[in-house]
Amino acid sequence: MTEIRYVLPGDREFWFTLDRHISAAEFEKKIRDREGYVAICDGAPAGILRYNLFWDNTPFCNMLFVGWEHQRKGLGRMLMERWESDMRAAGYEFVLTSTQSDETAQHFYRKLGYSDCGALILDGGPAEIFLMKRL
Repeated sequence: MTEIRYVLPGDREFWFTLDRHISAAEFEKKIRDREGYVAICDGAPAGILRYNLFWDNTPFCNMLFVGWEHQRKGLGRMLMERWESDMRAAGYEFVLTSTQSDETAQHFYRKLGYSDCGALILDGGPAEIFLMKRL
């Protein structure tokens, strides 16, 4: 059985095994503002999604990660679908996300109906591809 729910204080230890990109204070904000989700698979946490508002008005998925042992079971899709549903219910017309051009996640997002809408190159690294989806 799989459940997608908002991140809770008790998820801290699990969260930081997958996400080393935010501070403890930012994690607390994700809990407070309901800007994070946890996928629970057979009673145990298995994946996360966090977002914020790009330009303070557009939902932007900053992090989607499913534990290695739970990948390719539909959890990433379920996390994205829950987030998209919540964003649609909140009145947003589209959502954004991004991934590096040398990562395979771009194919996953395109399968979910996202389309390329721009790119950014910082310090000569791989391009960061921005993708959007109308809700």
